[in-house]
Parts: sequence; C-alpha cells; structure tokens
Amino acid sequence: QHMSTPLVFTARSPRLALPYLFAAQSQKEATVNEGLALIDALISPAVEEIAASPPASPSEGQCWIIGANPQGSWEGRGDDIAVFTAGTWLFVTPRAGMSVFDKAAAVTRRWDGGWMAPDAPASPTGGTVIDVEARAAIDTLIAVLRNARITV
Repeated sequence: QHMSTPLVFTARSPRLALPYLFAAQSQKEATVNEGLALIDALISPAVEEIAASPPASPSEGQCWIIGANPQGSWEGRGDDIAVFTAGTWLFVTPRAGMSVFDKAAAVTRRWDGGWMAPDAPASPTGGTVIDVEARAAIDTLIAVLRNARITV
C-alpha cells in the first residue's frame, strides 16, 4: 500500500504570505488572527491613498499604499500595502497582477513592478480639419473611462 507524502509547508503561504499554523504551536490565535486580518484587507482591497508616512490616527482596518521615501514605522516598506489592525501595522508585499482601489484618486491601481493607474487620453486639440462630432465622441469616451474609475 502506497502512502502519500505529507505536505510540508513553509512558515507563510507563497502568494500572500499568510501565516500557517503548526502542530504544537503556542498562541495559535495570534497566527490565525494575523491571517484573517490580512485576508480581510486583501479581499476586495481598498486603500485610503498613497502616503510616505503613517497617519496620526488610523482607523482599524484602514490600508495605504506606502509611497516613496517611507518614514517612521513604514521605513523600508516602499510600495507595500500597510494594514492597520489591532493597534499595529501589518504589511503586504504586492504581487504581479494585484489590484487595489485607491479611494483618494478614485481609481483602481494594479501592481506591475510598480503601482499603475491608467491616465485618460487628452482631448483632441489643433489639427487642420476639426471634426466637432468626432471630438465630442472622444470627449464622451474619456468621461466614461473616468466615471468608470478606469483612468484618472
């Protein structure tokens, strides 16, 4: 009879670095609660904005994208997502394809080696032939992209 090889886990999950439990681990509730807090922040994620230093009075569950030249308890965590929970900061390193809704900019940002948000195309100007109907249609498309929070 062939027995399957037991799975061997690292300390954290490979994609989102969620903590795993181990047999005979003390204070398992801390590990489970950390994992649940990260899952809570990453399912349908939204950040307040991009900031370089922690806010003075964050609310439980609020998240930020850490900007350039991070300060204070965010030092060295540039581009990570900071999650405020249980009076402390948890950090999530972005992975390819991860997206978050940026509340301040009202746009979805996607991680692709950096946090990207598409810019709306500029309205047409100049040219030798001006087509008022075409320009109006392009301006309408730009407005739709902005209203759908696809572009800034």
